[in-house]
Amino acid sequence: MILVFKHFFYKNYVGLSLWPFIILKSDALKTDIVLINHEKIHLKQQLELLVVVFYVTYFIEWIIRSLYFMNFYRGYRNISFEREAYDNEHNLNYSNERRPFSFIKYL
Repeated sequence: MILVFKHFFYKNYVGLSLWPFIILKSDALKTDIVLINHEKIHLKQQLELLVVVFYVTYFIEWIIRSLYFMNFYRGYRNISFEREAYDNEHNLNYSNERRPFSFIKYL
């Protein structure tokens, strides 16, 4: 299910997956198939890690990588979940073809 919350996002961020929802910054983004695919990949990741474990792991990895790079945005871009989603967001079949725990190869 896709929801739109205009004031929910910081700076350039436009989409977010909070299982089972995809939350977007504007209605116009509903037609951005690459963004929607990126968020669907996150929904698969969240489901396979039983949602709560995903969020805890995501947060811990973001903190560690942000400290390593001394930059929050670079830390975010290097989270294994994000690397998998960004690398595969243009493959519109990826969320169907994806093997469970595929994010591990991005650690």
